[in-house]
Amino acid sequence: MIAKPACEMTPDGRGIRLYLRLTPKASRNNVGGVHQDADGQCRLKATVTTVPENGKANEALVKLLAKTAKWPKSAIEIVSGQTDRNKVLTIAGDATQIMAQINIWTGEN
Repeated sequence: MIAKPACEMTPDGRGIRLYLRLTPKASRNNVGGVHQDADGQCRLKATVTTVPENGKANEALVKLLAKTAKWPKSAIEIVSGQTDRNKVLTIAGDATQIMAQINIWTGEN
């Protein structure tokens, strides 16, 4: 089975779609590494110390990504997986720069 990449350009070319696996209640906030699902979908791994209640872990994830990559929080949107560990996000902006940052996190640089 061919692995599907953790990110891809959005159809309109104005950003990227990011596949991510979030682990809440972790010992520290971190972004890095790759998790591959049974269907071959690669996902960027992220951990947050926040509990998954009332969207708090999702808020912590957006804050972590924005702070770590210096992206505006308003550019990051969780489009699916609000109550699931596996999430799909869209990140608006220069797709080349965004993908370069994600490749650093996934070790694919």
